[in-house]
Order: sequence, then C-alpha cells, then structure tokens
Amino acid sequence: MIDTLSDQELERQIRQVRLLRRPMIPKAKMRMRTKTCLSRRPAPGQWRWRGVLLRSCVPLALAAGLPAGAVDAPSPAGQTPARTFDVRQFGAQGDGKTVDTAAIQKALDECGKTGGGTVRFPAGIYLSQPISLRSKTTLVLDPGATLKATDDPKDYLPSSVTWEDVLQGRSKGPFLNFVNGKKLVDVAITGKGTIDGSGARWWAPAEEARRKVPGYTLPRPNMIRITGCKGLKVTGVTLQNSPKFHLVPDDCEDVLIENVTILAPEGAANTDAIDPTMSRRVTITKCLIDVGDDNVAIKSGKGMRGREFACEDLTITDCTFKHGHGLSIGSETSGGVRNLTVKRCSFDGTQNGIRIKSPRGKGGKVENLVYEDITMKNVEGAITITCYYPKIPRTDTAQAVTAETPCFRNIRIRNLTATSTHAAGVIIGLPESLVSNVVLENVQITAATTGLTIRNSTGVQLKNVRVTAKEGPPFIVQDAQVQGLERADQRR
Repeated sequence: MIDTLSDQELERQIRQVRLLRRPMIPKAKMRMRTKTCLSRRPAPGQWRWRGVLLRSCVPLALAAGLPAGAVDAPSPAGQTPARTFDVRQFGAQGDGKTVDTAAIQKALDECGKTGGGTVRFPAGIYLSQPISLRSKTTLVLDPGATLKATDDPKDYLPSSVTWEDVLQGRSKGPFLNFVNGKKLVDVAITGKGTIDGSGARWWAPAEEARRKVPGYTLPRPNMIRITGCKGLKVTGVTLQNSPKFHLVPDDCEDVLIENVTILAPEGAANTDAIDPTMSRRVTITKCLIDVGDDNVAIKSGKGMRGREFACEDLTITDCTFKHGHGLSIGSETSGGVRNLTVKRCSFDGTQNGIRIKSPRGKGGKVENLVYEDITMKNVEGAITITCYYPKIPRTDTAQAVTAETPCFRNIRIRNLTATSTHAAGVIIGLPESLVSNVVLENVQITAATTGLTIRNSTGVQLKNVRVTAKEGPPFIVQDAQVQGLERADQRR
C-alpha cells in the first residue's frame, strides 16, 4: 500500500506534516533534520527507494496529529500552538432546525482533552440542549453565529421530574443551565455573535407564579452559570432572552465582562443580566444592558471558607443600563460584600438606580462602596439603601442582632445627577442596625414626588447636595444623624 502513493501525493503529505508540526520543533533541530534527512532533493525516480521510510512515517505523523475537525493556529516559537475546533467539522449543521448538542459538546470535550484551545462557531443558528465548557477553552461566536437554546423543559430537568411538577410546586428541579461550567480555569466566551436562551416559553408561567405569590421566582434554567472558575472572560457577545438569569459567575475569581450586550423584554420575569455571586476580583465594563430585572445583582448568599467576605473587589465602569431594576447588591448578603467601585455609568428608564437591599435573615456586612460620576434619567428611585425587603414598613421595633442582620456602612456617592419619576430615594436601616457612614457629595436629584428619606441611620454627610421634590420636603429625616442638612440646597 505504501508504494501506491504517487510522488506528488507524498510530497503533499510531507508539506502537510511540516505545516502541522513545525511550530513544535525548535529551529535548530529542524535545520539539523532537514540537513540530515533531506540534504538534497531526490529526483522523482528515486522516491521509490529513498522514500520508503518517509512513506511509512508520513501517515503515522498525520495520525498522531490533531483530532478530526481541529487545526493548529499560529503561535510564538517555542510555544504549543493554539488549536481551533470548528463545530461544523464535528458535525454541527447550524441550520436552526437540527439539534447540534452532540457535535458542539464533542468539540468542547476534544478541546479540553488536548489541553485547551478555541471552539469556533461560524455563522449559522446552532440549536442546542445544555452544554458544558472545559478548562482553557475559548468559545468564539463569529458574526452571524447564534447559539440558541432549546425550550423543551425536559431537556433541563432530571428524568424523574416533569415541568408540571415544577408548575404545581411539587419540585424545584434541579434544572441544568444552558451553558454550564464547574471548577474550571481560563475560560472565555467571545466574538460578535449571540447566545439566545429562547426564554419566551418560560416567561409567561413565571409571571403568573409571581402574581400569585409576590416576590416568588419560578425555578427555571439560567442561560450561563459558571461555578468555581479561576479566570473567566466574557467579551463582545450578545446574550439575550434567558429563561431566568443571563450570566452568573458563582464562586469565581478574576472575572472580566467587557463590551457585552444583554437583552430581554422589559416584562420578562427574573431576567437579571449579570449576577456576580460570591465572587472576587470581578470587572464589568462597557456593557449595554436592557432587561426585565436587575441589570447587575451582586449576591453573597453564604459564607466561603477561609474568606471574611464571600464577595469582594468588584469594579463596574462605563456601562449603560436601560430597562431593568438597576445596579443592585442583594437581597442575599449573608456572606458579606465589600470593596465595590462603580464609575461613569448611566441609567435610563430603570426602576432603580443605586440599590442595596437585604432583609433580616438574609443580611450580612456590606461595606466600602464607592459610586462616582453617575447619571440617571427617568428612574423610579435614584438611591435605594434599605435593610427591609421587599417592603419597607412605616414603623418597626428593634430585634435581636444575629449573624444574618443586615449591616451597611462606608458608602460614598459622588457626582450623581438624576431625575426620578417617583421619590428621590431612601436610606433606611434597622432600629438595631443603623446604616452608617454614608457620604453624598455633588449630588443632584429631581424627584416627581417625594424627597430623600433618611431613617435609622448615623454618620450621614451631605456635601453640595440638592434635592428637588414636587411633594413635601426634600429630606425626610427620622431617627437619623445627618450632617450638612442645614447647608443642603432644599428645593420644592
């Protein structure tokens, strides 16, 4: 069989081997091999005798190369080439009708097995059931590529649970998420394409359940949930129409979310955009978010071993928030949140602006927060800092302090300009746990109804603050110690 190869075919295969393997061979050794093995080009008639060894080795070299569907991308000399795994080469159709789960997962698995690389989605619509990412993998969505979730509940539930069981309250699942990942390192989702959660089927029953029980969240899949990852990047892509939350980094470290667009209808229940959960060193920047629930919700529902604060060192900059419930911390804060910086963000038509919320039984320490250079237009409340959720009572009495009593302190809000379609906002602590050390500096709020309520708080400072309220006084102060109130510009 070896001798049946033509001279031209053998030369072609030799060139292919060189292209595939050259980046992995040091230049000195390559020169030595070339000099020793191919010191002079044989005449075509000499291949039969001198090429037997080459004819035997070429197929072996090719067989020992990349998995089917994978190619090496160029890399710096001396480094292992980055490999690209095109999902179409693994059998994905991308026609919007064929369920491509098996092909997509095979590409991801092969990428993980070979030490990492890029899993590429060319233009097309790739219908898929839940998939799982692998370490050192970059998922790239080309322009015109959409990774679209199936919307059949049985694709996300254990075989022993039906969707009807969930709707009737007999079970909460558990649900798989659409894009999953656990205990990973160096994972990225990037490109100019789209991930679509096909959420429409899920939203109507979720809204019905919420109307029956206010505040209730019907169990459903999230679009992307990555748990226990060190080094997570999500850049450039559009995420849209999640059944529930869009992007949840859970117990992750060193997270970058940049230039991401996240979209869902204004009335789509519980469609939070980004929920950093018990995560550290998170940066969210240059994102456009227009959804049906929290634009960003920082959550810390439990303590993490060896960490005083489960959620810390977060930076949010240069983001635009359209419809949604604002930039939130909570309601789960029992694991603690500290060191948040928010700069140069704009809000247009959100239900809330700055929002920090947690009730007794879910609370913890929330401290060292800085908000700077913020603009808000037509929000329903510019500043909401409250130790009650979901409702704030008119009066209350002190209760025993526990490990899950909310404690909010050291909050700075500078250079904020806002117009509110309702009240200016609230800063309200508990009788047993006052909100403390809040500084408002260069703040201007124009409210269509009432002013800024400050209750059960201490160490509140007003520096060059102007609140214009259409109804009642600009500041409503009760059981609170406020400095600079006499110098505040109070207009009606």
